[in-house]
Amino acid sequence: MALVLAFSACDKGLQFHVEGRITDAADSMLYLEAMTLDGIQRLDSVRMKADGHFSFSAAAPSNPEFYALRIGSRRINFSIDSTETVGFTASLPAMTTEYMVEGSYNSLKIKEIVVQQLSLQSQIIALERNESMYPGDVVDSINALVAAYKEVMKTDYIYKEPMKAYAYYAVCQSITDISNVYQLFNPLTNREDVKCYAAVATAWDGLYPDADRTRQICNMAIRGMSNTRPVTERVVELADSIISETNIIDVSLPDINGNIQSLSSLKGKVVMLDFTVYGAERSAERTRLLRDIYDKYRDKGFEIYQVSLDDDTHFWKFSCENLPWICVHETNGESVRDYRVDTLPAFFLIDRSNSLVMRNTMITTSLEDEIRKLL
Repeated sequence: MALVLAFSACDKGLQFHVEGRITDAADSMLYLEAMTLDGIQRLDSVRMKADGHFSFSAAAPSNPEFYALRIGSRRINFSIDSTETVGFTASLPAMTTEYMVEGSYNSLKIKEIVVQQLSLQSQIIALERNESMYPGDVVDSINALVAAYKEVMKTDYIYKEPMKAYAYYAVCQSITDISNVYQLFNPLTNREDVKCYAAVATAWDGLYPDADRTRQICNMAIRGMSNTRPVTERVVELADSIISETNIIDVSLPDINGNIQSLSSLKGKVVMLDFTVYGAERSAERTRLLRDIYDKYRDKGFEIYQVSLDDDTHFWKFSCENLPWICVHETNGESVRDYRVDTLPAFFLIDRSNSLVMRNTMITTSLEDEIRKLL
């Protein structure tokens, strides 16, 4: 029996512990939940007794992760770094905000954030329900509240200790109004918000480079840098070379894996030779349109050979890592000069015999119509 117990303890591995007391919760179900990037995962549960005491143990994370104690719609959010023991004391009616926490500095800071966040949400909902105010005044008042709140979050939580779990929690928090749930800090549309994500991403990448959350927040920061990058004029020096109307000038460039991809090797397919900059304005929208066309005609012999001219190769790799067509990168601008490209994006259509048919400025109907003709 002793040996069996010893082996059972070893099988559990490293664990963290959550314990405490929640009063006025007799016969309620208390759940321990993990707040993962893939959604909420229930780890354990217990039916509360009259004395309110509880205790949970679960596998310790290798990097900071987020959890919750939940009874119905009431919850206590907290974080765990490794094998610590965290204690909570609360009363069910006010357990979401009026609780005591011991053993976790990050969880204490998360409580501060939650209290302020719920206060902001209440103020926003009150303004939205105020029928005596003009709609424009309501919007202005809400924007002022949100702006002030974000400044507090930046100063007291995000920039203060960006390597902490509570800083990650602060930058990723959402706000709920009457009808919507939205990100408070949105790096995809706000350049100032990108800085907040970048601060946390840089700190976490130094401490937890292999963590899924690090990859997630780094990707968000990179994508935000792309979306909010100021539009700048790109000047391309052109040579006097002339494109033949009956064949192509071959292009051989490396893909994201370093493999050389040759344009001429695609003979037998209808090819769209595309010159682009992923960091340009509306690039994401254009990529979605190309994806629709590609998915529709790829099985009929259509291929895209896309040449990126982005200055940042890391950003290029991130932008095209999930694209299904051939993505290559050029730094010296040789193919741009050969094809006399003076405006980006630009593309050329090549038929199955590897002959150049037309460039984008020659299309009089639609790109999809021209592709169908060549197929």
